[in-house]
Amino acid sequence: MTNLRAFESIENALNVSKEEAKKILEKAIIGQETTEEESGEWFEQRFFPNCVFIDEDGYTRMCIDALKILSTTAATDYGGSRQRDLGQLWADMTRGYLGELAFLLYLEKRWKIDAKLGHEVGQLEEYLPMDIHQIKEVAGEYRPPKLKISVKTTKWNGIWLDIPGDQFNHSDIHVLVKVGTGRDHLFAFFKKISVFRDKVLKKGEEIGCLTGKESELLFDSLPSFKPIPAYICGFVIQNKKYQELSYTGKKGKKHYKILSWNGPINPGDLDIIKNREGVEGSVTFEGIGEFAHDSGYLFNTGNLIWKEDEWKTLIDRM
Repeated sequence: MTNLRAFESIENALNVSKEEAKKILEKAIIGQETTEEESGEWFEQRFFPNCVFIDEDGYTRMCIDALKILSTTAATDYGGSRQRDLGQLWADMTRGYLGELAFLLYLEKRWKIDAKLGHEVGQLEEYLPMDIHQIKEVAGEYRPPKLKISVKTTKWNGIWLDIPGDQFNHSDIHVLVKVGTGRDHLFAFFKKISVFRDKVLKKGEEIGCLTGKESELLFDSLPSFKPIPAYICGFVIQNKKYQELSYTGKKGKKHYKILSWNGPINPGDLDIIKNREGVEGSVTFEGIGEFAHDSGYLFNTGNLIWKEDEWKTLIDRM
């Protein structure tokens, strides 16, 4: 199967645009999940079998769960000092919860395990090391899993599983999920449940700032909701020996770009790489440039565990 056929397979299987399908494939290649020549096998063996779809009811539940703790969540922007407004924070939290829901759907679809998240109990700090709080096999009853599983969510263009600080050591397994949400998923949901037509636009017509025709045109221009695809990209294991400075990269005339990483990252690592590789300019990471922290664990998606027998070993331990 050629690159073109893999690209078309993504477009058809996920019902996404050509541009979105192209981005998914390009990022899989950049993340070293596959190569252009092997992208057909990647689609058939890794990507599509590990995809699920989140429907309107699932989106609603995660949207409401995020809303419930919105007022008690720090609004800082991923470790920086910039404050996100509540709308952005709500959308970001909803996206994170969609990744967790996608993993539940995956457990049910591939492994016949019914699982529950822990959004309704405890404090936020209690959720961080353990996103899956209850599981139930076909013939069993709900029980806590034997492993602490953390689920991280990124967009289609994400190629890194980034676990800052000491979070890596607080969970047994870290799963990465790519969710097909852009900047407009909350708007699309509001359009679907008629927030715009019955509230916002109606109010605009009532006070005379919109005509009926303008209201219709504006409504039609808004994004429409459709089932959201999500890709369970893979996982890493906490109880495993990782090497320091486990990177690969590419040196240009002046700068150096890190293309892969598989383990701990510590303060000063980039300076060591700069000296080791004889770099005059800067050392940056593919796709993102730099992270908001310099301490934790980092993996490119090509270094994640994903094969069926590896998933089965993990499921048996749960």
